[in-house]
Amino acid sequence: MKDKSLRLAIAQVNSTVGDLRGNAAKISRYIEKAKDCGADIVCFPELALCGYPPEDLLLKPKFISDNLKALKKLARAIKGNITAIVGFADGRGKVAYNAAAVIYNRKIKGVYRKVLLPNYGVFDEKRYFEPGDKPLVFKFGDFIFGVNICEDIWYPSGPTKSQAEAGAKLILNINASPYYAAKFKQRQAVIAGQAKSNRVFVVYANLVGGQDELVFDGQSMIVDNKGKTLARARAFAEDLLIQDLDIPASKVSPSRKIIRISNILQPAKKKIVTQEEPEILRPVEEIYRALVLGLRDYVLKNGFGKVIIGLSGGIDSSLVAALAVDALGKENVTGVFMPSRYSSSHSHEDAIMLARNLGIKFITISIEQIFKFYLLALEPHFKGLGRDSAEENLQARIRGNILMAFSNKFGWLVLATGNKSEMSTGYATLYGDMAGGLAVIKDVPKTLVYKLSRHRNSICQVIPERVFTKAPTAELKPNQKDQDTLPPYEILDAILKAYVEEDKDLAKIVSSGFNKETVNKTISMVDKNEYKRRQSPPGIKITPKAFGRDRRMPITNKYRG
Repeated sequence: MKDKSLRLAIAQVNSTVGDLRGNAAKISRYIEKAKDCGADIVCFPELALCGYPPEDLLLKPKFISDNLKALKKLARAIKGNITAIVGFADGRGKVAYNAAAVIYNRKIKGVYRKVLLPNYGVFDEKRYFEPGDKPLVFKFGDFIFGVNICEDIWYPSGPTKSQAEAGAKLILNINASPYYAAKFKQRQAVIAGQAKSNRVFVVYANLVGGQDELVFDGQSMIVDNKGKTLARARAFAEDLLIQDLDIPASKVSPSRKIIRISNILQPAKKKIVTQEEPEILRPVEEIYRALVLGLRDYVLKNGFGKVIIGLSGGIDSSLVAALAVDALGKENVTGVFMPSRYSSSHSHEDAIMLARNLGIKFITISIEQIFKFYLLALEPHFKGLGRDSAEENLQARIRGNILMAFSNKFGWLVLATGNKSEMSTGYATLYGDMAGGLAVIKDVPKTLVYKLSRHRNSICQVIPERVFTKAPTAELKPNQKDQDTLPPYEILDAILKAYVEEDKDLAKIVSSGFNKETVNKTISMVDKNEYKRRQSPPGIKITPKAFGRDRRMPITNKYRG
């Protein structure tokens, strides 16, 4: 039997949760683009119509019905010999399904419901969805294909195997797979394994864009039946990937019902479509792009135009400012330097130089007089007590108040600048430097902050060199250094990775060569500061386990392992 050629398109789109009209319009535009390119089939990501993850919107009585109305309206507008695979929320009453509609010539030919529902890490799908139980198979022209959704392709005994046994030589897998560093390689290995073991071509269509803490990186791919990646879409950007596939013909299993779509495909002679090869990103560059996309979408999708950042002259605020400029443009970023009696001259100089290099608006507001009034008001109550973190944290909270005043007055979003090392250990002031609408680098360890900053400077030198070489300090008391309180960041970050991301206990971490007292102190700081993290702004996930969605510890907790 001869192989046949089929033109596949992956519409790697950036959906917005709840924007049914906007998402439907975008899907419609991409269907027309795919049709103009001669595509026979175009695939959209998981829940592309309603956005992913919709979370408790699914519990609102009208959300699913409104999404179904939008799907029917969209289907009626799809004309011609193109099949569209569109992710949506199916259901009736209190029963919902994560589903994919197979649409052809104004009709919904079939609906596949996700069988395997992930319920770990950032996923809560069993809270919202019922599992499907039918691994559907479709026929378009002479081609037999299966449609499944995300988790369905990760397990050898899942729907992919059933669909291949039913005669499918092509699997269309639609996804909303959140990003973390180096995840693409993991996905690629899984898809290649499934393609080889089931002797099927796999079209892996992934979502792109930012949604609260999550970033979806795209990097959709098409893999042949030998596990070779034939084509890949861009990372962190919308894309329309076109690929001609020579699909082997197959013998249809007589015991399995095949849903027939149409005998008519696009013309056999199709116009040539040229596409650029996507650039391969280095690991640090990949993370930087993820942070830029997550920041941009969080700000713009939530209706903000501009952001404001407290600039300290240190590495964290410098990186956040650079990310903000790259995400939103220099005209939409304002930096505020707020010195006190403990602020050094080099901090002021470095903050000014950073702002000049980035081309952002720069404001200086001294907090000294405000700090004095606070001390004066509290003096009768603090009399006879030495100065400690109470007076230190006053400064951070004054700065947080100033930034929030700008936010209220001008509608700017405050970007908090705390990193994962600080958030882990509680080395941050609640209602002070933790104040803000988004903590951009909340999931970025301090050692990675330096690497990302070096990467940004390799493009164009914006962060002053002295920022890299001076000792990190909060400058809340004379001669203060981070390492007065914390272990060296190289050691701290390694311990935090083992404890927070890998769930290792004290004994296992110590057996890796770390000092027991240091490990014990670090673990204690992490455990005692859950209450702070619960009150911190959301942050962009870039590691396998981030605080919040991934790691949900009780605040009231006496267990110490």
